[in-house]
Amino acid sequence: MRRILILLTLATAFTSCLKEPVDNGPGPGAGQTSYVYNWPLIADSSSSALISSFYNQSSKTFNKNNAGDLTFNYWPNAHALDVLTDVYLRTNDPAIKTRMDDLLDGMKAKNGGTYINHYFDDMEWMALACLRAYEATSDDRYKTTAELLWNDIKGGWDDTFGGGIYWNKDRQNKNTPANAPASIIASRIYQLNRNADDLAWAKKIYQWQKDYLVDPVSGLVWDGLDATGTNKSWKFTYNQGVFMGAGVELYKITGDNAYLSDAVKTANNSMAGDFSSNNIMKDEGGGDGGLFKGILVRYMMLLITDGNLSSTDAAKYISFLQLNAETLWLQGTSRPQILFNTNWTTKATTSDLTTQLSGTMLIEAVARLKELNLIN
Repeated sequence: MRRILILLTLATAFTSCLKEPVDNGPGPGAGQTSYVYNWPLIADSSSSALISSFYNQSSKTFNKNNAGDLTFNYWPNAHALDVLTDVYLRTNDPAIKTRMDDLLDGMKAKNGGTYINHYFDDMEWMALACLRAYEATSDDRYKTTAELLWNDIKGGWDDTFGGGIYWNKDRQNKNTPANAPASIIASRIYQLNRNADDLAWAKKIYQWQKDYLVDPVSGLVWDGLDATGTNKSWKFTYNQGVFMGAGVELYKITGDNAYLSDAVKTANNSMAGDFSSNNIMKDEGGGDGGLFKGILVRYMMLLITDGNLSSTDAAKYISFLQLNAETLWLQGTSRPQILFNTNWTTKATTSDLTTQLSGTMLIEAVARLKELNLIN
């Protein structure tokens, strides 16, 4: 009934909450409290816009952008499944479950009749999404898909560069997006099946990641390495997020505070100058970069909810996410389409799927904080 009422009142909401007073509303700082945020309704508007502007009913996948490019890209669609899972957990709407199932089928069809992919990191995003979808729905198809992918992903490891999983099957370089998420997968599959080998994989991958691609002083997570050395110039938000997530998952299993301390150090650094200005996450462009901030948001949320944090650390991260969401909603959202920009302080008339997903992840995260009574 609540879902029906929300849908029936969307038109009223758009005139009462989303019109000129929001477009002209205050930015971060003085006066922002004059706007009353209805985060569940905002999240409904956000997820509805994702589907209406990007979903391709014919292919049952999400298009590359909202400007007519129907290209299918594997890894953003994996994150779209993750976002639909967020929506399903929040609403328990059976129509969302149907769309999740359709997307699972659509991705397989568009990927040549298989979930196996040339890129190890792409498969990892899909495995993570499927594990969350299984947790939310208990539908064995998602667990089976995740395990299929995990078995292929493990083949990406060898002892070159001291260990680690390659970025893709050309086997030229190894990077954070192919390793930290793999550790998260191994930890989560271990928590499902209690196979000691999976926990050993989680620890092994994590230790390689920490030894080779994390600054031990600052907690900054570097992007990758190859035969020429470590790439320390690429500083991306999503690399910080997945290392934090890997630490949280191992902390949950082992109780070892070293994993949690690693995650907190990286989280604190991810709020610093390389990644934000005035506590607003930086613009990392469209295309692949459009998804980076949302991934940091997802795993900062995991740190908040599952990390057994001090009240000081928890409050800091909660305030950071809340400020970013308020800023995006007031300043970085184009209406009436509800399109998010790569820069969360300005508006855009078109959006890539990746960019829209990041904004939707942020809105869903703050709606979850509201549900947990962690924000007003």
